[in-house]
Amino acid sequence: MSSRWQLVAQISDLHIKRPGEFAYRKVDTAAALTRCIETLHALSPRPSIVIVTGDLVDTPAPEEYEHLARLLAPLDLPLAVIPGNHDSRASLRAAFPVQPYVHTDGALDFALALEELDLIMMDSSVPGAAHGELGRETLAWLDLTLARNAQRPALLFLHHPPFMTGIEHMDRQNLRNAQELATVVQRHARVRLVAAGHVHRSTHTIFAGVPASICPAPNHAVALDLRAALPPSLKVEPPGLHLHAWDRCDKRLVTHYVPIGEFDGPYPFFATNGRQL
Repeated sequence: MSSRWQLVAQISDLHIKRPGEFAYRKVDTAAALTRCIETLHALSPRPSIVIVTGDLVDTPAPEEYEHLARLLAPLDLPLAVIPGNHDSRASLRAAFPVQPYVHTDGALDFALALEELDLIMMDSSVPGAAHGELGRETLAWLDLTLARNAQRPALLFLHHPPFMTGIEHMDRQNLRNAQELATVVQRHARVRLVAAGHVHRSTHTIFAGVPASICPAPNHAVALDLRAALPPSLKVEPPGLHLHAWDRCDKRLVTHYVPIGEFDGPYPFFATNGRQL
């Protein structure tokens, strides 16, 4: 399996608080991240990289980034991160200085070549706002980057989804210039995935003719309220992550939802004599 599949793990919306604080006075996001790292380490084969699609901290505050660094220290896998609306660009740049940012200031965009795949990390955050937008500089860089090698499959990552989910209060905060992104994506057939976070739910659709997804969170979920019957609310549902698996043989991407935690099994379907148990 390790020779056929190239694995990229995606986690999102960590919302790390100061030590001892809970998100929304309800959720221990630090303990959730620790459990998430344990699940990542238990994957076999292990992914080549872990991507965090924003909202690494919650308010943001310097103490939160310091706490985040301590919590991430045990992670024994390569890591790449982009900001969300809860992050500070300056603080995130300082916390992760070795990432190959393409701009000296402003949006924290960068790209990574990972064996057969290009991973393109786009900063959709708007300082001081909850919604997302890709700046002109980011869109121009994306277009040029995708044009450089039409043969290599590319996976695009950003925080804000470029599509509606039906959860009204979150849809108001999604990517405002999604059509501009779609125009770029439609010019480049090598884009195989547009992957976001922000909504804390595993969600899938087609965007600009390409599979698109939202990664679940390791802590809490945004309530699935498709009738707008609730105020903005969270639910403590089973946490998870996404594992994007590139099939080197069929040149196809498959995305798995991976629950975070320890669960019974695996148990065999068949006895040693071949009979189903």
